[in-house]
Amino acid sequence: MMNINDPALDARFPIRSYGKGELAMYYLPGVAQQTAVNQFNEWIRTAPGLEQRLLQTGMKPLCRRYTPAQVRLMVDVFGEPS
Repeated sequence: MMNINDPALDARFPIRSYGKGELAMYYLPGVAQQTAVNQFNEWIRTAPGLEQRLLQTGMKPLCRRYTPAQVRLMVDVFGEPS
């Protein structure tokens, strides 16, 4: 049985809806938000198959948010942000 108060559970990155800039800043802290978004978009474009899988979930270039399903795909590819 899992202990709800387990500190390891708190360390996990929550899979939920994120604004594009918000998620990019988790992966690229310490840079301007637009720089983080631009770099994160480049990672998405260059990760084999990721952009296609995100498009299949309904991602549109002008959307401002990622759905939990899209965030799960990115975390599966990039790992949890530190």
